[in-house]
Amino acid sequence: MPSPFTTTVLHLTTGSTETVTDLTSDCEQFLSSAAAGRDGLLNIFVPHATAGIAVLETGAGSDDDLLSTLHTLLPADDRWQHRHGSPGHGRDHVVPALVPPHATLPVIAGRLELGTWQSVCLVDTNVSNANRQVRLSFLG
Repeated sequence: MPSPFTTTVLHLTTGSTETVTDLTSDCEQFLSSAAAGRDGLLNIFVPHATAGIAVLETGAGSDDDLLSTLHTLLPADDRWQHRHGSPGHGRDHVVPALVPPHATLPVIAGRLELGTWQSVCLVDTNVSNANRQVRLSFLG
């Protein structure tokens, strides 16, 4: 019988620009062996103070709209008390309050239960750190 709890860590390089990275296929690949056809929960967690996890539509502009909205709400300027790193970097430390660093999603019969247009995405606005980890954990 498969373990009721399985976890793995993805190692990603997000680059030198703000990005929304689709993790859906990584999640599905992990579940194909971890869930083994069972029902349960997938937890996605990014252990970084400047990134988050979002469930949204990608490819139709929503990912760019999210980054634009974060720029409107959290301008990259000198207003931030947290001042190390690139100019406006303090805003990156506020992003996880709006885009949480985790999501827990249902898994039915070993498959991620998303809506038709939903994707699981890493949201990374920190252009000073391109190396990211994302922990995937299945409980079932």
